Amino acid sequence: MITEPAMFALADRFMHAIEHGDAEAIAACYAPDVRIWHNNDGKEQGPAENLRVLRWVEERLKNRKYEIAGRHAFPGGYVQQHTLTGTLRDGTPFRMPACLVVTVENGRIARLEEYLDSAHVQPLLRG
Repeated sequence: MITEPAMFALADRFMHAIEHGDAEAIAACYAPDVRIWHNNDGKEQGPAENLRVLRWVEERLKNRKYEIAGRHAFPGGYVQQHTLTGTLRDGTPFRMPACLVVTVENGRIARLEEYLDSAHVQPLLRG
């Protein structure tokens, strides 16, 4: 069983890698058979598809930062509340609150569920 400090260190590495568009570091945080689910479409994706989505966001949102509002451990994982901020291609500021429920196995992310309000995604789709 992973300790809470080790789990939160994984969470920090993961968020830092996403902020900096480091696909290799993101992939290193994932278990090989990780499943990622988003409430806005109800579909699961694997690591390759998820990395494509993250690259898509990276193309549309500059200066990405994750403002962590809270992180709480539970046996085998953690819940994180955060706000993604950045700048859209047209210079408009962007903010999207979200919540992650993450299952950790063998020191890597085995499942990630992301909850967000799809209305906040609309500016990315327009850009």
